Amino acid sequence: MTATPSDQPAAGRDLAGYEVLVGVGGGIAAYKVCQVVSRLVQRGCGVTVAMTDAGTRFVTPLTFQSLTHRQVFTSMWQTEGYYDPQHLALTERADLFLVAPATANLIGKFACGIADDLVSTLMVGRACPAMLAPAMNTRMWENPVVHRNVKALRELGYQFIDPAEGYLACGALGAGRMAEPEVIVDQVAGLLRGRSPRADGGRQ
Repeated sequence: MTATPSDQPAAGRDLAGYEVLVGVGGGIAAYKVCQVVSRLVQRGCGVTVAMTDAGTRFVTPLTFQSLTHRQVFTSMWQTEGYYDPQHLALTERADLFLVAPATANLIGKFACGIADDLVSTLMVGRACPAMLAPAMNTRMWENPVVHRNVKALRELGYQFIDPAEGYLACGALGAGRMAEPEVIVDQVAGLLRGRSPRADGGRQ
């Protein structure tokens, strides 16, 4: 079996020093994000996870806590033992804010500047680049409103990892399947390595 770029031994801990904030949306593709987070951590990246309420219905916060060895954030309200203003502090440390799966709902919120939960508030108040990995039903992905929102976000500088075609959780066959973990990890690594880690004074 041929190793994928993100599995090659030469990669080592090439992302040491970088910090990635991962926003997990509500979709069955959330299970793939566990692999994304695990691989980033293995490559030396510091990863902090923030989840929507819907996201916690698919993967438990404890799963991501075990993978990152860090607290997982699910609310804008103060979490016991953590006293920073979360809607600001979490992005101030991050070199990248990755949202996966980026649902139609989240994409719509980001495009309109709506901040009514932790993940959308972090996006509005972020101080780092943003990368979205959409995942949704084919008809939703092809909806002109979603296309308009994606176009608007691209024009604002958001990076997208376009969904692939394949069988979806609903049984349909078409576009909307979230990109595979190795594709997401490689694109995240490519963006990060284009600048110095923020902790070392890297440019934003």
